[in-house]
Amino acid sequence: MNSSLINWPAVLVAALSSFAVGGVWYNPKVFGNMWMVDSNLSQEQIQKSSMGRTFGFTALFCLISSANLAAFLAVPTTTTSWGATAGFLAGIWTFGAIATHSLFELKSWRYIFINGGYSVVALTVMGAILGAWR
Repeated sequence: MNSSLINWPAVLVAALSSFAVGGVWYNPKVFGNMWMVDSNLSQEQIQKSSMGRTFGFTALFCLISSANLAAFLAVPTTTTSWGATAGFLAGIWTFGAIATHSLFELKSWRYIFINGGYSVVALTVMGAILGAWR
């Protein structure tokens, strides 16, 4: 890794892309309603929660994930294709962690595939952005 090859504006945009993917992924017309059912959450519970805290920590964790992926991609030969591949592989890694935790929490396979699938797609997009924006 060559830290001088980390493009920090790309890290920020890649982190923000995770919000865009999440906005689509967890939309009620896509997987949002199924996720709420499998999470045993109601719309009222979500509205009562601290959305500022939730989105604030989400932004922080997206930024950390993006910076971490950028560090792995900080080599001169990184391309859009390799960035997307590395992001996909990182997504598979996190899918495994999500699945492991969720199985012990007695969550459904649908829940695992919703959350794990989001991770795979979001990290693939992050990697593509980081690879393209060199």
